[in-house]
Amino acid sequence: MKKEDLPKLVPVFPLSNFIIFPKTSVPLNIFEPRYIEMINDSMKSNKLIGMIQPKTLKNQDDYSPDLHEIGCLGKIVNFKETEDKRFLIEIKGLIRFQILQEIKSNKKYRECKINYENFYNDLTETKMDLKFSDLELIFKDLRTLFEKRGFIINWKALEKQSLDETINALAMASPFTLEEKQVLLEAKNLETRKTKIAEILSTYTFDNYDNKTLQ
Repeated sequence: MKKEDLPKLVPVFPLSNFIIFPKTSVPLNIFEPRYIEMINDSMKSNKLIGMIQPKTLKNQDDYSPDLHEIGCLGKIVNFKETEDKRFLIEIKGLIRFQILQEIKSNKKYRECKINYENFYNDLTETKMDLKFSDLELIFKDLRTLFEKRGFIINWKALEKQSLDETINALAMASPFTLEEKQVLLEAKNLETRKTKIAEILSTYTFDNYDNKTLQ
């Protein structure tokens, strides 16, 4: 997608316990009426929605939680309606954005004016091939963490991907906390994200496993 085609106003999906990174794809099961309406409207226009994490909910009935400032624009690349009127969709992350202002409307879902200025690099293909020697320690620790948490990763498939696809896929799929994933999402570039992953992993490696008294 080109810069000039990016929408300045998007419907936002504040989905708790979920995060998406550029160049990654994830399935979603849509069943709430307001988000059914949002997906319907999106499918009729540009198929784009803004995925963003809400901050801590004030209560379970809080329909307008405060939002994190940084999210990721996603495109609906697969769509299916079930017999019980749910939507099964697949979202592909395109580019991160910063919320500028929420817009008041009569729609059931929320809409925000957004800015992409700091994230245009998300749209480019990283030419650098993935060198496992450069990331060996990170992957070694990450593989250990994945295995201890019961996660299965196709490491051979990752070797065939570009550097940005691999780092983003691992960041999104990792058993890190949502707060840690938000930090990774907001990392300025891949080099920073790689460093942040290493920093987070060091706390897991030494605290969570070697010292059983720490929670």
